[in-house]
Amino acid sequence: MSKKINFNLTRRSFLKLSGGAAALAGLSLPKGADAATDRQLATLIDLSLCDGCKDLQAPACVTACKTINKDKIPEVVDNIPEPWPRKTIEDWSKKKGVFNRLTPYNFIYIHKAQIEGKTIFVPRRCMHCDNPACATICPFSANHKEKNGAVVIEQNQCFGGAKCKDVCPWEIPQRQSGVGIYLHVLPGFMGNGVMYKCDLCDERLKQGKMPGCIEACPRKAMLIGPRRDIEKMADERARAMNGFIYGKTENGGTSTFYVSPVSFEQINKTMQKKPGQPDMKPDVKRRMAATDPLGKSVLAAPALGVIAAGVLNWFAGRKDQVKKEEKGND
Repeated sequence: MSKKINFNLTRRSFLKLSGGAAALAGLSLPKGADAATDRQLATLIDLSLCDGCKDLQAPACVTACKTINKDKIPEVVDNIPEPWPRKTIEDWSKKKGVFNRLTPYNFIYIHKAQIEGKTIFVPRRCMHCDNPACATICPFSANHKEKNGAVVIEQNQCFGGAKCKDVCPWEIPQRQSGVGIYLHVLPGFMGNGVMYKCDLCDERLKQGKMPGCIEACPRKAMLIGPRRDIEKMADERARAMNGFIYGKTENGGTSTFYVSPVSFEQINKTMQKKPGQPDMKPDVKRRMAATDPLGKSVLAAPALGVIAAGVLNWFAGRKDQVKKEEKGND
């Protein structure tokens, strides 16, 4: 028996989705970081303090993140539609326990770097860029940057096309097939699931709580606070340890600052870029710096008509089904 598609597609979410793609004439870029106000937050990850929670079965930050997000992804349908023409299905629903890489069910992991006899533990997750190319390129405005600095993917608007992953220099977003809006709109041809990544515990932030990874860190290797204060603290700590900073200029600037007693060139040499395991190249450039105005409109224009027709057909079919159910109850 096939599982019921657990997805709440409403007229409101459809209008949000189509509105994001249709407003091509008045296309505007995602607002960049506003470092002049304390509303924008940033995080500091101090690699001189992180020990990878080596005495625990899994790092505390990873466990906390998994616990908070354990119910985030809806139940995956049986017989996931095979997308044409690529026929690639990414299903992590049977591998939820994986924690040594990024997956749709694991938003943070710890890289272990051996450098000159020292062990450096590097927590990796979304960098929450100041001007995220992932948000610029999303044709359906499923990806956006909040005023608090968090870059968030709205799963009820995402088709899993993975353009956000393509333009991310670290390829952070991960796809889960068999969930999301695409199941209602030509599932074999339109999309392939939903993209997932760290959202900086955006809902917790709006409730005045800290992100789970930061709250759980036993050595306080991770901190969060107003952007200006965190950037100042990163500079001070780097100077005090005669160390290095990562995240201030990478990809045009981010809301995540790493400080390290060893250079990030050395750290990056210990990393072999693999799916779900990003590298850490210093001074990595923003891939869409010269093409921002084109990204969303080029992608959205041909797709919007197909999606609108598909979703409206779904609404019509749903309306007929409701009428039949009402007649059956009379």
